[in-house]
Order: sequence, then C-alpha cells, then structure tokens
Amino acid sequence: MAALLKLSGAIDRTSEIIGKLAGYLVLACTFISAGNALIRYLLNYSSNGWLEIQWYLFGFIVLLGASHTLRLNEHVRVDLVYGAVSDRTRLWIDAVGLVLFLIPACLYLAWLSWPFFALSYAQGEMSSNAGGLIRWPVKLIIVTGFLLLALQGVSELIKRIAGLRGILQVDTAYEKPLQ
Repeated sequence: MAALLKLSGAIDRTSEIIGKLAGYLVLACTFISAGNALIRYLLNYSSNGWLEIQWYLFGFIVLLGASHTLRLNEHVRVDLVYGAVSDRTRLWIDAVGLVLFLIPACLYLAWLSWPFFALSYAQGEMSSNAGGLIRWPVKLIIVTGFLLLALQGVSELIKRIAGLRGILQVDTAYEKPLQ
C-alpha cells in the first residue's frame, strides 16, 4: 500500500501542476480576449486565429483543470444520499463510483478521441476560417484531458482504499451548493 500511496502522491502533484497551468491559461485567455478587442476597435483589424485561440484555451482550461478539480474534491455531485451517510459509506460510494463510472468512462472517451486526433494530425487539419489555426492541438487535449482525469481517478481510488483500511484519513466532507 505504501508504494501505491507514493504513486497517488505523484499523480496528485502532477494534477496540481497541470491545474495551476490551467489557471494561468485563464489569465492568458483574458489577455488575448482584451487584446483582440482593443486591436479590433483601435486599429480596425481582426483575425479568426485570435478568436479560435480563445476557444482552444477554454477547452484546455476545462480539460486540463478537471483532474485538479477532482483532486480537490470540488466536482459537482448528484447528492441523493452522500450528504446523509457516514464518512466510511462515503468512501465506499466514491470507490464504487470511481471503479464503475469515472475511470472506465474517461478511458473509453480517451480511446474514442484518439482516432479523431490522429486523423486531424495526419491530415494537417486546419480551420476552415480565414486566418484559422491548426486543429490537432485542441483534439489532442481531449485525449490528454480524459487520460489525466482517469489517472487522477486512480489516485483517488488508492486514497479511498487506504481510507477504508484505516491507513489514511480522507476528507469526504461535501458542501452542497447554495441554490
């Protein structure tokens, strides 16, 4: 179990670094958006490339930030019973959910996305918009994002198992959104 917890720690550190990168991409996206607006209104110039890089970055932010969000236990939940059960039962719910739903779904979506990326890369696919960008990087991030989320799911599973065995204290506190 000690080796698995070390692996979990390495995965967590990777997710944290990538999550911080996703945070900086928010800043980059903001600057690109503001710069594009200024150039468009002050110099009467615009490029579809600037618009496309913004939505590329939004995709990068979401797909790269997902694993970090899972690590922080900040994902949205469908809370039918989770808030009303014991911590041990929450660990079981999390473990079963990770094994039956999150990890298989992420691996399947990454597997389905790979040919989508590979064809785009092989063809050197470009945006059909004038001044548009190459398309394969945004398609690669789909594969990468789902693989990172599956990897973080493995880390969370390791921690839940360690929690169930009494080796690790896992925070299962969940705060319902205020609505």
